[in-house]
Amino acid sequence: MEKLALRLGVRPLIEFFSADENSMSLLIEEGAGNRELLQRLPPPQWYLPSEGLATVEAMVSALEDEPQQLGSEGEQVLAELVEYRRVLRKTQDRQLRWHLAVSWR
Repeated sequence: MEKLALRLGVRPLIEFFSADENSMSLLIEEGAGNRELLQRLPPPQWYLPSEGLATVEAMVSALEDEPQQLGSEGEQVLAELVEYRRVLRKTQDRQLRWHLAVSWR
């Protein structure tokens, strides 16, 4: 996905990732990561929905006709991106900020 985003001239989704101390603590509890990182963890970063929408909309447009660009999981990735777009549009309508996070459990 990162290569596709770069080819399209938009920010890769991973650049919108941000984790807070609670999220990282869960990751460390699961045996991944280093506890010392918690002391150096920057504050969570928040982004404007328009920033994420630029990436998501470009990727949806690129994948709608050729989801196989991402291999056998292209259709599933496209469905997830369409859902991201829906959520980011609601976030924009409500004038909120967002970041990409990972659920560790």
